[in-house]
Amino acid sequence: MGQSQERQRGRQSLQSRKRQGGKDGEDEAGKGREGGAAAAVKAEIRKPEKTGDAMVEIKNISAGYGKDKVLNGVSLTLQKGQVTTLIGANGSGKSTLLKVLLGFLPLMGGEIRMGGVPAEKLPRGELAKSIAYLPQGKNVPDITAGRMVLLGRFPYLKYPRRYRACDIAAAADAMEQMGILELRDRPMAQLSGGMRQKVYIAMALAQQAGVIVMDEPTAYLDVGQQIKFAGLLRKLAQAGKTVLLVLHDLPLALKVSDQVAMLFGGRIIGCGSAEEILESGVIREVYGVPVKVVRTESGEQYFYDLL
Repeated sequence: MGQSQERQRGRQSLQSRKRQGGKDGEDEAGKGREGGAAAAVKAEIRKPEKTGDAMVEIKNISAGYGKDKVLNGVSLTLQKGQVTTLIGANGSGKSTLLKVLLGFLPLMGGEIRMGGVPAEKLPRGELAKSIAYLPQGKNVPDITAGRMVLLGRFPYLKYPRRYRACDIAAAADAMEQMGILELRDRPMAQLSGGMRQKVYIAMALAQQAGVIVMDEPTAYLDVGQQIKFAGLLRKLAQAGKTVLLVLHDLPLALKVSDQVAMLFGGRIIGCGSAEEILESGVIREVYGVPVKVVRTESGEQYFYDLL
């Protein structure tokens, strides 16, 4: 069956399902709104079946905190050379999914594979080289921007933990990509929030991992920098990187992503292209605000329909 036929079959098989609410380590504000939306969520988009180029395969996983199960039966495939974005209201399970993928939280069930290998069989050092992580909340260390970016090379260092010429070159290249090479000797505490965010992104790039995970990477970036960041994501994908984002900016998520996954109540209730997500209606049902699209000469542009 061709890809277009498969997508058409996926659209035709959309079915109404109720979802149970879930807990998460994230802020659970807006949970009442989710509860009201649970019975109204009408669509579940097909899950991608192609795994030939998969860097990460998340198969029917469950996870949580103590006895509280947050994720329940989550499956998601992250392809090489693609950008996948997780969306969903606060408390839907996005942060928990990242923690499980990064090995910060154990599985209660299911399996995660990295390049076809079960993640639990990978040595910690290899896993650290495979995944670069940009967290949402970050402390401001008392070091320079250049030293901060060099920390991205830490998984490659061996005793006595001395940086090599290749590590320094990788860090400099990452800072140049982000346009911050001139800040390498500036203390992190003296940088604005936006500049510090660019340093953290450069640190993730310096790691040169095949999989890059970013939690709210556009926080503190102005509009111009967000546009540049969107261009950087496309370059990373074109270079064969597997990129996983968590974004609350829905128009940006739809614009930059090859695949968008909607989490609700600890489950993925929609997964597909921007077009498929919009057609399914899950954004309006979960958030209560519709997102519209306008097709222009430079491609699709997405916006909130507030009136």
